[in-house]
Amino acid sequence: MRWHQRLPLGGVLVAIAAMHAVAAAALALWLHPRLPVWGTLAIVAALTLPAAWWTIGLALSPVRSLFRALAGTVDSYRDGDYGFSLAWEGRGALRELVDSHNALGDTLREQRVSLVQRELLLDTMVQNTPVAMLLTDPNGHVVHANLAARKAFGDGQRLEGRTLDALLADAHPALADAFARGGDGMFTVGEDDDEQIHHLSRRAFRLNGRRHELLLLRQMTTELRRQEVQTWKKVIRVISHELNNSLAPIASLAHSSAELLRRGQLQRLPTALATIEDRARHLEQFIRGYARFAKLPAPRREPVRWQDFVEQLRSQVDFALAGRVDDATAAFDVAQLEQALLNLLKNAHESGTAPGTVALSLHRLADGWRVDVLDRGPGMNEAVLGNALLPFYSTKRNGTGLGLALAREIAEAHGGRIALLNRDGGGLCVSMVLPD
Repeated sequence: MRWHQRLPLGGVLVAIAAMHAVAAAALALWLHPRLPVWGTLAIVAALTLPAAWWTIGLALSPVRSLFRALAGTVDSYRDGDYGFSLAWEGRGALRELVDSHNALGDTLREQRVSLVQRELLLDTMVQNTPVAMLLTDPNGHVVHANLAARKAFGDGQRLEGRTLDALLADAHPALADAFARGGDGMFTVGEDDDEQIHHLSRRAFRLNGRRHELLLLRQMTTELRRQEVQTWKKVIRVISHELNNSLAPIASLAHSSAELLRRGQLQRLPTALATIEDRARHLEQFIRGYARFAKLPAPRREPVRWQDFVEQLRSQVDFALAGRVDDATAAFDVAQLEQALLNLLKNAHESGTAPGTVALSLHRLADGWRVDVLDRGPGMNEAVLGNALLPFYSTKRNGTGLGLALAREIAEAHGGRIALLNRDGGGLCVSMVLPD
């Protein structure tokens, strides 16, 4: 579309009006030379206004067409059509308006092309990821399912429009149970060599003002088995190291004791036997610690008065109590929580903290309790903080790496969690959260 405008629009209109006025005045004077001025003006107005109105309308016709075209392009932009532009050969404000409008169209067109490309890339990634993805609407109908989800739930068939309940009715019972429990979780399908471990993740969000749920199902078998192998290798290294540290001195001292007996040098024999006993007891405690970690039973939760529990704990290890518990109660496995806190309190004493600065703090939360073990030792650097809760990780020369890991296992078995953080002014805080 093109519009031609050689002169400024205002100048054209003034020129047209002046021409009509001059022509009308000349005609009036020619017809009535002696006509009064007011009569001449009346004749000029009668002859000029209709013609000027028609002429101005004719001159403005391209401008009106331009405005209609601009309105049409706005409607097209609203409908997502950016494949055209406007042309205006005039100058001034209208030229600037047309140029701005065309620039807007070019920008929207580029953004549309970029958006389409990104949508294609995202769709390719979603469709080809090994993680099964299901998007359901508020009524439980499947809105979107990628290829992995079709394979897991529908033998490769399209799932859109079907209900999640109908899909689960035909699914493996372990998968249906995992969905019934709600939230995130892991489950196992198959047995022995055909065993497959899956992780289910559920996330709710609002889409177009309506609540939707995104379900992610990921097979973890290969990754978990790889981690299991690495863990077993580490366990074997730790156990081998500890056994060698104990059995080598025991064997050497046993041989030395036999030589002392043969030579009749009995005065040195008690020392050798005492060392053998010490190493044997250390090895026994080491093996017992591993056994406790491996055979930790499900917690037996029962109501417990914090005051009684704290006194029982204080009879075994020294610490200061921060805050008051009075007659407050909580539900937990007494033996397991006592074992976890004893490990944490002993670690606090072994951190090099000054006597009397190890403390136990209890705080009531909205939905549970927080138990903090506090010390004033050197704390931990970032690397140690990131690994301290892992089984078999220890910075102590004779440590087993099970104290913090066992405390974490007990906290999570109660549905809680544990965290480590350095304190202001030095020291470490081990925080355990136990839900009601």
